[in-house]
Amino acid sequence: MKITRSTMVAVLAATLALAMPGAAFAGMTEDVKAVNDNWAHITYEMRGSSTQTKALDKLAKDAASLVARYPGKAEPLLWQGIVTSEQANRANIFHKLRLAKKAQDILAKAYAIDPKAAHGGAAMSLGVLYYKVPGSPIGFGDKDRARQLLKEALALDPNGLDANYFYGDYLLDQGDKAGARSYLQKALKASHDAARPAWDAGRRREVQALLAKAK
Repeated sequence: MKITRSTMVAVLAATLALAMPGAAFAGMTEDVKAVNDNWAHITYEMRGSSTQTKALDKLAKDAASLVARYPGKAEPLLWQGIVTSEQANRANIFHKLRLAKKAQDILAKAYAIDPKAAHGGAAMSLGVLYYKVPGSPIGFGDKDRARQLLKEALALDPNGLDANYFYGDYLLDQGDKAGARSYLQKALKASHDAARPAWDAGRRREVQALLAKAK
């Protein structure tokens, strides 16, 4: 068989792809951060419920495209799940449970791929769903499962702002004000994230609001 120049180029390209499997995902970090930053902007800086809902609907499509662009990767699925959870949080009663279940399914896929991705972000987000969404026949309202997942995330990021905030919120939800204060105060001691200013400032405001309730 005659080996043409185009055949050699194709073989070389395939060989390089096999030698550098991460090359196809070189832009994933930046693409994930774009969804992350847009979520923070909508959640903490955008005003007007209707405006936020429309922006979240668009971001949900962007997140789904991100998952399609990087198949088999946990981080894109994690952020698709987070965006869907935020949609559920803001949805009316007729759509809330459906969106929460969708978010749960997406986050479970991310968790199955890599439970340690994003400092345990999938475990943390799943845990939040389990204690935030009222009990239902499809598994929500499981406080023990929520605790297990949140502690798993906390073990992976013991000094993290989110990990301590959500565990403190969980404890407050369970009536443990003293325990909640301990984790919320630790959350405020987390290092500031200059790369995510909207999230960093917004989350700290939420921590302060919870501390006021935990007195």
